[in-house]
Amino acid sequence: MVGRPNCRPSLVVCSCPELVVDQRTQYRSERLSDVQCLAGSVLSPEEQALAAKNDYNFDHPGAFDFELLVSTLRKLKQGKSVKIPVYDFTTHMRHKDWKNVYGASVIIFEGIMSFADKELLQLLDMKIFVDADSDIRLVRRLRRDITVRGRDIEGVIKQYNKFVKPAFEQYIEPTMRLADIVVPRGGGNMVAIDLIVQHVHSQLEERELSVRALLASAQQTQPLPQTLSVLESTPQVRGLHTIIRNKETSRDEFIFYSKRLMRLLIEHALTFLPSQPCSVQTPQGHDYEGCSYNGKGITGVSILRAGETMEPALRAVCKDVRIGKILIQTNLDSGEPELHYLRLPKDISEDHVILMDSTVSTGAAAMMAVRVLLDHEVQENKIMLVSLLMAELGVHSVAYAFPKVKIITTAVDKGLDDFLHVIPGIGKHFHYFFFTVWSQQEKTFEL
Repeated sequence: MVGRPNCRPSLVVCSCPELVVDQRTQYRSERLSDVQCLAGSVLSPEEQALAAKNDYNFDHPGAFDFELLVSTLRKLKQGKSVKIPVYDFTTHMRHKDWKNVYGASVIIFEGIMSFADKELLQLLDMKIFVDADSDIRLVRRLRRDITVRGRDIEGVIKQYNKFVKPAFEQYIEPTMRLADIVVPRGGGNMVAIDLIVQHVHSQLEERELSVRALLASAQQTQPLPQTLSVLESTPQVRGLHTIIRNKETSRDEFIFYSKRLMRLLIEHALTFLPSQPCSVQTPQGHDYEGCSYNGKGITGVSILRAGETMEPALRAVCKDVRIGKILIQTNLDSGEPELHYLRLPKDISEDHVILMDSTVSTGAAAMMAVRVLLDHEVQENKIMLVSLLMAELGVHSVAYAFPKVKIITTAVDKGLDDFLHVIPGIGKHFHYFFFTVWSQQEKTFEL
């Protein structure tokens, strides 16, 4: 999105609340406010001295780091997370702390030089030029630079006449012909804004960004992926499944035997962690050739709320394990998973991560959780998705989207019902732990 200097294209963005939701992962859509915030070049001491006297031309294409901008925007379009610098307009320097920005289905990018670079121009799917009256733009610039950036009125007018206006006429105004839409009167033009919103929505529908629709088309006829490991179906394991699947099982028995099965599952998952040979000496003074964990750390991440039921089993076998939490819920209107809460330990990127969810049906929530971990630079081959029970569709969906993620479960059921519950399944596992109403006489599930 481009505009004349100080025509405030951000007003157009703020007038489009319908574009705030990301239809693919339910992250909010990202808005890169002003290209200078992202790609302002690092100034030398001499250039900083000129900037302090309002003698540095910030409106020249050379003042922007287009290489950084193009690479950042390309990663965002691929759905990857990026770190962007935060520019200080008062000191004309980048802050030490960079900002994390996540990929989204709708990325709104603002900047007066957005059309000035050919490589950048090719990344833009929809090009908008926002126009406004010159007198209004000058008043806005005076107000902003004096009140927000601490500059004096003489310096602002000097910079405007010397750099801003000539740069617009030379570099920005000619690019208006490249725009798909020209919006006169800026954020007050609701007719133009409505047209933009409708076009974006139609593009999202054409690209079929519905997560459920994509998962439903998965190839269920394919053999189970090699990245799947199912706990050996011994008589003990089948006996535990029989108890927790039985609707006549009491709540106490359900929780007790579920915990037993979770413990076996976690122990099985730990066998896939990397190891290295290790020699120790016994109390009798003899050498023993064994092995030890060959990694930096182990972090468990629960997909709330069901995944939280598996935390005690992990803590019981992994001393001092770090725990993170991701809350993902299904939007009842759209049927899409939504990210509501995220808390991950620091420096998780080098750890092996055990991602826990008690049941996986379509795999939509699990895929979003894996995407969140990848956004925090966890390596895909260091993620293990651990679930008490999975449907075949969920297994195929996760394996297809993330072929390096290890999938570990105690059983894989064939199908889903109309409500996307696993069949035959165990019902809503976390409800049985925390929320289900129980019969006072029989103390059995009331389903």
